[in-house]
Amino acid sequence: MAAFYNQATLSYSGRTVNSNVTTGEIVAVLSATKTAVTGEYTQGSETVYLVNIVNSGSEPFAGLTLTDDLGAYTFNETTLTPLDYVEGSVKYFVNGALQAEPAVTAGPPLTVTGISVPAGGTATVVYAATANGFAPLDGTITNTATVSGADVADVTASETTTASTGPELAITKSVSPQTVAENSEVTYTFVISNTGGAEAGAAENLTVTDTFDPVLTDIVVTYTGTARTVTTDYTYDETTGEFATAPGSVTVPAATFAQDPATGMWSVDPGCVTITVTGKL
Repeated sequence: MAAFYNQATLSYSGRTVNSNVTTGEIVAVLSATKTAVTGEYTQGSETVYLVNIVNSGSEPFAGLTLTDDLGAYTFNETTLTPLDYVEGSVKYFVNGALQAEPAVTAGPPLTVTGISVPAGGTATVVYAATANGFAPLDGTITNTATVSGADVADVTASETTTASTGPELAITKSVSPQTVAENSEVTYTFVISNTGGAEAGAAENLTVTDTFDPVLTDIVVTYTGTARTVTTDYTYDETTGEFATAPGSVTVPAATFAQDPATGMWSVDPGCVTITVTGKL
């Protein structure tokens, strides 16, 4: 709501008399809300946003523009933008019905023009953005959408997402040597990396399973360079080649994050562990 004031002046015979001051209020009929489908992000992850624009008035609005700052923030007296608009992701609905794609400028800032909201109705704009190298890996992203147009006061809506606090694991496997004679030894190496901000501990029940083909015999297993014990730390079936670490026996430390003090770019140093399985073919 916005208050307004007015006063009249009466002039006669060289005299001036002021009236009382009248007071009124302009009630905004447009409102907006912004929602992230997922509340957490990781570097490179995609988040879908929904902006709902509600018209509680009796007259329609046309030609509105939606502007999204894509989470821009100040760093070392410059502006960094942690989100990149995903090209072609905008969907535009009026009262739930899909409309023709509006005009979109990727920015930053992202702008969507040509939005209409019927009287007593709702327009919804849906779009996706990817967290880039400027996305804080130990903090949050707050991005703000502004709806503007002729004869209407700007309406804003913000949403905050948080950097993922859980482990984010990946595994790679290699074999050495790649060319091996019959009845010779071969080593499989598994590297498990964690790009998340929390350790993958015993509670995560991390398990590595594999079926070696051809089957290995007389295997030796190490974990971060230390020999592991069959049954206690892993199981192996020399008939089928099925291998599995004991649930929770493998833990992976959290990644560490750093922001370049000059560029503002965030980097990830993953936590890693290595498992090797050596046996005869």
